[in-house]
Amino acid sequence: MTTSGRTEFDAEAAEEILKRACAAADVAPDGVEMLRFGDHAVFRIDGGRIVSRVGRSPDRLPSVRQEVAVAAWLATEEYPAARLVTEAEQPVVVDGHPVTFWEGLADGDTYASTREMGELLRQLHELVAPPISLPSLSPFDKVAQRLRQAVIPDATRAYLSTLAEKLEAAYGRLSFALPKGHLHGDFNVGNVLRDADGRPKVIDLDGFVTGPREWDLMQTAMYYDSFGWHSEAEYADFVTGYGFDVREWSGYTVLRSVRELLMVTWLSQNAGTNARAAEEVAKRVESLRSGSSRRDWAPF
Repeated sequence: MTTSGRTEFDAEAAEEILKRACAAADVAPDGVEMLRFGDHAVFRIDGGRIVSRVGRSPDRLPSVRQEVAVAAWLATEEYPAARLVTEAEQPVVVDGHPVTFWEGLADGDTYASTREMGELLRQLHELVAPPISLPSLSPFDKVAQRLRQAVIPDATRAYLSTLAEKLEAAYGRLSFALPKGHLHGDFNVGNVLRDADGRPKVIDLDGFVTGPREWDLMQTAMYYDSFGWHSEAEYADFVTGYGFDVREWSGYTVLRSVRELLMVTWLSQNAGTNARAAEEVAKRVESLRSGSSRRDWAPF
């Protein structure tokens, strides 16, 4: 379903696109509240009864169409994940921006335990491969585009570009311990929420790819090891739930550096319109340059 009319994409425009998509999908745009603004603008509607994702740009459309197909596959498998809502064909496309509508899981963000996260990730990886063609994991695909578009100092852009080249070469030399297969692509505590009945479910299904399973384990390891966002006991529970500690794998430090670079370039997209994001990017880049602790990186 497509509607048209040209606009630039920022937080205000994203909300206008959402309202037009709501009209097309027969969804009442009551109590709209923005949750996040990155590759997607994510909104809570009607106190969280519905969550909507508005793609940043038209080039998101193929991945969102894949996300819809993945959601259908997981529903067929009865895997505990986010479910689409409304009778309208999804995604709704407004000025090229793909918009999807999902069941809200709770009034607020109530996260699963790390033990549940590990168990859910293991269950996901153990599913028979989906009946859809998933792209291969390509960690560096978006880096150059993000850096071109980011409003950051030229010296910062040059440093991150050089770092990306070095890490891409190091990534190509990695030897993985786990078998390859389908991946969530962005598996972390923020993407495993409890529904209104307290049951944990996996959300943000647009990043599914095929590749090394270590990729899906990295963020939880880093949230403990690099940033201190998980406790030692919480990380131990995650390892118990999944059955493998990625920190003991020989390629962990390289993949950690790749993930850190992607965290910085992802955030750099908002540096021109969000002063807090710009400050955080500068802080993160300085720690990459100096090799200092990442413990003061703030979640976004």
